[in-house]
Amino acid sequence: MNILIILAHPNPDSFNHAIAHAATDALQEKNHTVVFHDLYAERFDPILTREELSKNHDVGDGIRRHCRELAACDGLIVVHPNWWGQQPAILKGWIDRILIPDVAYRFREDDSGGGIPIGLLKGKKALILNTSDTPDEREHNVFGDPLENIWKKCICEFCGISMYRRRMFSVIVDSTHEQRSAWLEEVKRLVRDMVINNSGLDA
Repeated sequence: MNILIILAHPNPDSFNHAIAHAATDALQEKNHTVVFHDLYAERFDPILTREELSKNHDVGDGIRRHCRELAACDGLIVVHPNWWGQQPAILKGWIDRILIPDVAYRFREDDSGGGIPIGLLKGKKALILNTSDTPDEREHNVFGDPLENIWKKCICEFCGISMYRRRMFSVIVDSTHEQRSAWLEEVKRLVRDMVINNSGLDA
């Protein structure tokens, strides 16, 4: 399988980076193809310009490459922290610039954009791996876990991804070395489940 991994965390020593590398290792051990982007290390420009909203605007080689990789992948893995109940701004910018009409979705010819989208992504599997310093109970009962709805409903289902799994690792700030080691082994299991079968993925 051809798996696209998107990492969004500015600190190369972060647990997010450890998660992304564990996912990559699990895939490469089984000889899967991995396309990996560390958005901060690559200095991805998250700014969507007015001109870019036009279908006739030349977005440049970098954005076209990201779009081709997304369209070609068999599965998507995204790794990022939960910041204010959302993705980091650089990742939101990647979503804005890459998950675009005629790449990730389209509407019927007689639909101006107010109807139900047709998801275009070939890859039907997504694994979202998050970190947080908020306890799970507080995240769900106080904040309502907004990332779950954003990723599952607003992004994955919108773009045609039918098999979805998200895992939030918390609380990172108080975690021990043993906990983190166990979490990284869990990441590898989740990745293997994603590519080998559909275990743990919503159908």
